[in-house]
Amino acid sequence: MYKKAGITLAIISAMVIGFSLNNIAISDTTDFRVAVVDIKELVSKSQEIKKLKTDQENKINQMQQTVEKARTEIAKETDPAKIAALEEKYRKEVNAQKLTLDSEYNSKLTKIDNNIKTIVIEKARSMNYNLVLPKNFVLYGGDDITAEVAKSIK
Repeated sequence: MYKKAGITLAIISAMVIGFSLNNIAISDTTDFRVAVVDIKELVSKSQEIKKLKTDQENKINQMQQTVEKARTEIAKETDPAKIAALEEKYRKEVNAQKLTLDSEYNSKLTKIDNNIKTIVIEKARSMNYNLVLPKNFVLYGGDDITAEVAKSIK
């Protein structure tokens, strides 16, 4: 009888100790801090993005001027062989401009995006956050650090 009571007491003691250790391990995660950032707002406040957009618009206008120039030159020409040659010349020129425009835009946009990510990471680390999520993905919770990050973005 005493033997069964001792075994039962040992099992209960082991369970209590196990649950206590589990609670101690779980309680260490209370320092986990989550922040949220409104990426749309950061992008809209970025001076680099605004400059990129105006540069893009200027280059698109240059392409449109090339197209208009091509139309007027082709309209003046009456020889079908020369018309075909002009069309091919301007088609190549516009395609080259578009390719250059797209590649420059993508490389600059990637650079700006990486810069914004770096600033968000640095700011979150300096404020002791463990995780930063985009604001539009979070339904509830997290500290909004968009304003603090926006101050650091050019």
